[in-house]
Amino acid sequence: MAYTVVNSSYNFFKSLTYEGTGSTQSVTGINFKPDFVWVKDRDNSRSHELYDSVRGATKRIKSDSDGDESTQANNLTAFQSNGFQVGSGPGTNASGQTYSAWSWNCDAAASVTYTVKVVSDSGNKYRFNDFGTSAVTLDLEEGGTYTFDGSDSSMASHPIKLSTTANGTHGGGSSYNTGVTYLLDGSSVTESAYVSGYASATTRKLQITVAASAPTLYYYCHYHSGMGGQANTNATRGSSNFGGTIQSRAVFATAPGISVVTYTGTGSAGTVGHGLGVAPDLVLIKKRDGGSDAGWLVYHTSLGNATGGRLDVDNGNALSGSDLFNSTSPTTNNFSIGTNFRCNDSGSTYVAYCFASIKGFSHIGSYQGTAIADNGPFVNTGFKPGFIIVKNFPDGEHWRLYDMPTNPGYNKNGYYVIPSDPGAQTNNQSTGRVDVMAGGFKVRGTGSFINGDGDTHIYWAFAQNPFVGGGIPATAL
Repeated sequence: MAYTVVNSSYNFFKSLTYEGTGSTQSVTGINFKPDFVWVKDRDNSRSHELYDSVRGATKRIKSDSDGDESTQANNLTAFQSNGFQVGSGPGTNASGQTYSAWSWNCDAAASVTYTVKVVSDSGNKYRFNDFGTSAVTLDLEEGGTYTFDGSDSSMASHPIKLSTTANGTHGGGSSYNTGVTYLLDGSSVTESAYVSGYASATTRKLQITVAASAPTLYYYCHYHSGMGGQANTNATRGSSNFGGTIQSRAVFATAPGISVVTYTGTGSAGTVGHGLGVAPDLVLIKKRDGGSDAGWLVYHTSLGNATGGRLDVDNGNALSGSDLFNSTSPTTNNFSIGTNFRCNDSGSTYVAYCFASIKGFSHIGSYQGTAIADNGPFVNTGFKPGFIIVKNFPDGEHWRLYDMPTNPGYNKNGYYVIPSDPGAQTNNQSTGRVDVMAGGFKVRGTGSFINGDGDTHIYWAFAQNPFVGGGIPATAL
């Protein structure tokens, strides 16, 4: 099978086209195992299908729909080391149809450190990263490495250990040592030396690399009953994140500023950790369940923290109010959510895709339209874009998605697809033309969706050649 791949090897983003076969095939040439994949049939009116490694392959949501997440056994079926696998489903693999796939990578297996303290909470309990709740259930991904740092003085009499039995030895079980390393003052020691030397050590750490098909684990205190909790081990990606007031499960890459986050709503305003270490400029939030017409909520830095967009509809009327993002902009640790059902129904599950503007990789911003034919605004991204999404925010216009594969037949100049609509690609050279240049993109068309006179157009763009060799940006803004 022939694939049209955008340019050379890179590590965090790839745009490609592929031809459907109607039977199971691997879509390769991506050069990494993706964590987020967006697929569109360019030839037919079929929905945009979005998949990620935290929810798991086969779990589909649509950018053009407010519907719930669904399980699709024959669409995207697996994430692979050099791409992904598709089954016979028409959304990803109808025979003879041309598909675009945009893939993002959140890097390798997790390497996470949890600082552990002991607090008084109906008896002594372990608490992670100063999170507001004690003895929480952890999510640990298979292949990930987790360090439990018990160096705080409150831990001196409470050596933390792991077991396959709830409450460990106090529940009739034994310690679990597969992939486990005990560390005191920076040196690896035996389990017995870890226990005997724990109180006198300055630094105390338990480290585990979670084995494939590892059982459900439990963390417990060697000496005292009832202090710990459960640690789920998952074949899907993502680890417990305590960067907000609401516990989340996240996979992230700090270099390109990408994270995929899942969380459960509480119904009370709070914050959700994203793991990026920088504030995201774009957050796409989708309610996964409940059948409540929730749609997609969009935080975009150019709109501010009291205004939200909708990805799934042609809607010029902004959502507004403190119940969206709690009138608070994202921070280096978390993003804020209010009480709106689109982001925080009690007991409902959500997924959020977070992106920060990173030199040489991505740029998220806005420009003012001029309606001038062939000489509209030049948008300086600092790189040659391979992927651009634009929306005239004041007007009732659809989002437009432009990408730049090497095949000139697709999305060059006036070719685009519409994230808020399932329709086939459109070729609109007169009103929708965008020219991609080395440092950004030039708006040539006069259509109000791309160049409305005096209107604010929000966009996000990713580089055609991001982070070439050794994480060095191809260009920088």
